[in-house]
Amino acid sequence: MRTVLTLYLRNQLLYSLDMATVIYHTFTMFVYFFPLIGAILADSFLGKFRTIFYLSIVYAIGQLLLALSAAPPLGIPAREFSLVGLFLIAIGTGGIKPCVTAFGGDQFILPQQERYLSTFFSLFYFSINSGSLISSFLTPVLRSDVECFGQSSCYSLAFVIPAILMALSIVIFVLGKPLYKIAKPTGNVVLNVSKCICHAIYKKITTKNEKREYWLEYADDKYDKSLINDIRGALQVMILFLPIPIFWALFDQQGSRWTIQATKMDGQIGSFLLQPDQMQVLNPLLVLAFIPLFETCLYPLMGKIGLRTPLRVFTIGGFLASFSFVAAALVELNLEKTYPVLPSNGFTQLRIFNTMDCPVQIQLDEKPAFVINNLDMWVDQYIKTNGTLELNYSANFTKCKNAGIMNIPETDNGTITLSEGIAISSAIVPNGIIVQYNDSVDKSLTGDPLLRNLISVQWSEIPISLKLVKDDKVALDLKINSSIEFNPLATVKPNDYDILLNNALIKKNVPFKLGGVYTIVGSIIEDKEAVNVITVTEPNSMHMLWLLPQYVIITMGEVMFSVTGLEFAFTQAPSSMKSLLQASWLLTVAFGNLIVVIVAEVSFFNRQMIQITALMPKATAHAEWKLFYHFGNLARTKLNIGTTMLT
Repeated sequence: MRTVLTLYLRNQLLYSLDMATVIYHTFTMFVYFFPLIGAILADSFLGKFRTIFYLSIVYAIGQLLLALSAAPPLGIPAREFSLVGLFLIAIGTGGIKPCVTAFGGDQFILPQQERYLSTFFSLFYFSINSGSLISSFLTPVLRSDVECFGQSSCYSLAFVIPAILMALSIVIFVLGKPLYKIAKPTGNVVLNVSKCICHAIYKKITTKNEKREYWLEYADDKYDKSLINDIRGALQVMILFLPIPIFWALFDQQGSRWTIQATKMDGQIGSFLLQPDQMQVLNPLLVLAFIPLFETCLYPLMGKIGLRTPLRVFTIGGFLASFSFVAAALVELNLEKTYPVLPSNGFTQLRIFNTMDCPVQIQLDEKPAFVINNLDMWVDQYIKTNGTLELNYSANFTKCKNAGIMNIPETDNGTITLSEGIAISSAIVPNGIIVQYNDSVDKSLTGDPLLRNLISVQWSEIPISLKLVKDDKVALDLKINSSIEFNPLATVKPNDYDILLNNALIKKNVPFKLGGVYTIVGSIIEDKEAVNVITVTEPNSMHMLWLLPQYVIITMGEVMFSVTGLEFAFTQAPSSMKSLLQASWLLTVAFGNLIVVIVAEVSFFNRQMIQITALMPKATAHAEWKLFYHFGNLARTKLNIGTTMLT
């Protein structure tokens, strides 16, 4: 579900980019915070089986609410239901997360079945990554390739199938109850540790005349010495966890910022179209490949040169995560060159479309005259404007009269009104009048191509149909009901389409590509039809596979940083503190996502490059920080929030 969540928040619920990022990472933060609550429920009150069962029901209800919110015909408040659904999913999945593996481990008798326990965990980890691999590929297909409720995307289907599968998994889980070994709650070590620490702090504050070697020893009046020593050992190991939230702040942006980055790129690979959210399939795929590769090849090689120690592998993994965002920044630097020029403060844009099959000469104010060719466009993207600006125009239609077009004046004069920060488009029509409208030149939120038709009609029957057809299937059907039709921008799937006017083939195999904004201009004069497709905004030109290096690097970092760090912490922690370490590890993921939320929400500047320099620590005095600083100013690009974390 999380694979398509960012696009759902941005495209369907129409949240801004920053707000979609905030909601995505807030949801992820809760997913990794609630395991603490789930562990307490399981170990102290309900037991693992009942905790998994009850919270799985909460999870399924949340998933169902999310699916219902994505179905417009139901008329329910989509944003409110979506947020409630996400919160229930976070409670459910977060609550069962610490219980599932532990419940599986309870089924084995140790040490007699230790070999089988190891096999179980291997199969469990393989199943998780296999499921992630399959769903990361199929869920975007369900979202993009199925049309429902009159929309080109079907998020409700992408959400309802996980809801059905979750409900099915609950049934399968309950059916196995007679086979399970169900242990009773024995008390939660996380709760006991929290009570001990709080009591020690309280005693230290209230006891003035008594000195102790270590602050935790103030709790020895109520808690056992061995527990205090174990907590002390665990806290010393948890110092290792301090940089880990930064890693997760980088890693989890694969589902937010990196997915948004992919929507601005071209995913066409031969006849297959790679969806932006399908790029996330690379992570579980590479994890499955890298783990055996590292164990058999890389780690033995690192051992020979003295780099195999856990802390060194851990450190290298952290550096790799940082380097992945250097790669992301370089991609963004080149990607910015493909962004459309949007009207800004102090400027406006003017486009004039010639809908007729003859050239027209135009003069604006006292500027030199220019000719707009048949079915073509003239554009000025940088007209200085303060508020509003009126441009007087003169249009010369002599060549149209010479071409045999009847009842058209030789000249036409008038005024075009421009507004600051708005793209204005005008259309030259057969009766010689230039009409205008507010245009949109930005790329679609989904990345799909956008198109508008400007078909002018003279002496012909109305209405007229304009169709886009692919393999005898109508992808778009627009009706022209007046002499000039200003249809709103329509979204189509990227493909090569045949253009039909009144079911007559006019153009064949016209490409409409990802990120492109197109205007179909044409005219029907005395039943003579002429059509051309004008590219208003260039389609995405940078290929999505340029994201591959950053996915490879961050997955290498994940295997080396996450797996090694968790293994090291567990082996160094006292045996009674293993569950505390597991809960703390999950909390580092929550805090990492909290960092992203804070950076995305507390945005004092429009440019993220300025955010980077504002958040840089005092270490900028050192040469390495200066290098990042000057590199940033040189790049002059809006880097991902993850690059802020890197800095």
